[in-house]
Amino acid sequence: MDTYTIDSKIRHLSISDNSVASHQYKPVKTPPEKYIKSPQLDLFSQFVTNDSSSVSNTVEIWESIPKYFLTPLQVKKLRTKTGHADPYKFEYIHDNVKYLVKIQPALIEQSNGTYKAFFPGVTEELVEEALKKFLTIQSHCFHDPDKVETWVRFSLSMLHRELKEQGRQRNRNEIKHAIEVMSLCVLTLYKNSKEVWKGSILQDLLTVGREEYIADSNSLHICRLPLFISHAINQLEYRQFNYRRLMSCDEQLARWIYKRLINRYRQANFMNNYHFTYSTIKESALLLQTRESDNRKKVISALKELINKNIIYKYDIHEEKKGRIINKIKYTIYPSKEFISEQKAANKRSKDAETNSTNLFASQLVDN
Repeated sequence: MDTYTIDSKIRHLSISDNSVASHQYKPVKTPPEKYIKSPQLDLFSQFVTNDSSSVSNTVEIWESIPKYFLTPLQVKKLRTKTGHADPYKFEYIHDNVKYLVKIQPALIEQSNGTYKAFFPGVTEELVEEALKKFLTIQSHCFHDPDKVETWVRFSLSMLHRELKEQGRQRNRNEIKHAIEVMSLCVLTLYKNSKEVWKGSILQDLLTVGREEYIADSNSLHICRLPLFISHAINQLEYRQFNYRRLMSCDEQLARWIYKRLINRYRQANFMNNYHFTYSTIKESALLLQTRESDNRKKVISALKELINKNIIYKYDIHEEKKGRIINKIKYTIYPSKEFISEQKAANKRSKDAETNSTNLFASQLVDN
């Protein structure tokens, strides 16, 4: 399947995925009361691998939207003396189309009764990856292909164990806080100053079987994932990747580049390379240092980690200068043997899913 753009797919999605005009959280939908047979979810959970625990799915259209880039220090600077903060806006380009994302922070009550604003960050990013991994386990998820809704079930203890197993350990209070931030912050996506989507990262969060709201670490919770993910499951617009390798990356920018390689460098082999520019990496919103020299050092550090994690085996840098000013930087990536093998497996998985989907559609026509 070809790489798709937000612009080409957004028309299939509701403009307001979860209309939240304020920080007051009000669930507007409820999960299915009984199991829904979903061949699309079955395909989403089938991988080409000898170890299904090591792989997961990436949905490029959703992950191209910058969400987790603000650091605690940057958030602290955005807060007023009362602890509140205005929404943060960031412009970026995806497939030559300019977008703007506005992130309305979550207002979370503190122990002294005041409220403090929080933006999603690294912990929220890691929790989302763990939840998407849970989504590949049948007992933890529901998908309604007709309503285009996807729900994932979890507990704080499950997330604690999963993150610990992947070397990204967070305590239960940190995980609880991340879940609250993900359910209370609101993302608004604009194209050419026109709102095209609004919603939270985790929507319609409900506690299952308990009256307490995220009080017991073993109580089960369920939430609805954004329509981008549900639509991708319906349309087979996702890609297999090495989840364990991603989670092992210490640097956030290294994870972002790795995801980009997974989605864009699909025909990786020793005979071809892949290149991208410094300006492309700026679209991640992860290069917000005051000095560009510090941002460039951050890129080099991320690329070195990709080598250490056996994702690439080397990289080249080509700088174009105008006088003493660096005008353009191009990074050329050379894949590792492991990455090539993983991309071949992902390609086979995509072809198998398309074949199985076609056969399923044909059988349904016969039955009807």
